[in-house]
Amino acid sequence: MNNAIKDLLFRLADDELVLGHRNSEWTGLGPILEEDIAFSSIAQDQIGHAVANYTLLHESAAADEPLPDAIAFGRNEKQFFSSQFTELPIGDYAFSLIRHFLFDHAEMLRYELLTASSFAPLAALARKIKGELKYHVLHADLWVSKLGQGTEESRARMQTALNEAWPYALGMFEPSDYEAELVTNGIFSGEEGLQESWLEVVAPIIEKAGLTIPQASEPKYGGRHGYHTEHLQPLLDEMTEVYRLDPAAIW
Repeated sequence: MNNAIKDLLFRLADDELVLGHRNSEWTGLGPILEEDIAFSSIAQDQIGHAVANYTLLHESAAADEPLPDAIAFGRNEKQFFSSQFTELPIGDYAFSLIRHFLFDHAEMLRYELLTASSFAPLAALARKIKGELKYHVLHADLWVSKLGQGTEESRARMQTALNEAWPYALGMFEPSDYEAELVTNGIFSGEEGLQESWLEVVAPIIEKAGLTIPQASEPKYGGRHGYHTEHLQPLLDEMTEVYRLDPAAIW
């Protein structure tokens, strides 16, 4: 496996793992019972997607990469390729919902593009994951519309969350060091085109919900190259606490 594919798989898996754990923090805390269950289910899907990508990384790397659990739990923050957007605390429900909306639309489009990847194992996995993501997107669209068009307070909370989330959301499309290689070899068509497609999809939904996209926002880059906020390492410490007691244990 070449470094370009490894970098891509780490990005995919780390995003899903970190945000899956963040979304799992809503378990037992959702504003209504249905949303408590919904975010728990979304978190479970995301961690499952992370495991699938880590497994592909391990199986395709001729034993150069460890088993999925060791990949996920055996690294520190500098070794993670996740975007900074995924590691931010859950905040209030409005922020988590906006992040869910922006992230899952990006993931849906990303995996749609990856179904045509020249790396056949990833293309096959993308076809499976894309089918699961459509339900995430439907859930996010429904609640963004409902709360954006709801009360004055709900609209204000959603707009505040969108203002906070937007620069970090743009950071999801931080270019890879291997961008040219990925595009030239037909592995992935590139972050720039993905961001353009994402904007075309999310902008009308945001506008219809009565919300406004922040202007002149600078993307929060760094996460794809191991530079994270102060929030990631404490999350990893908590996430890996049991694993670190005995990394060789077989569960």
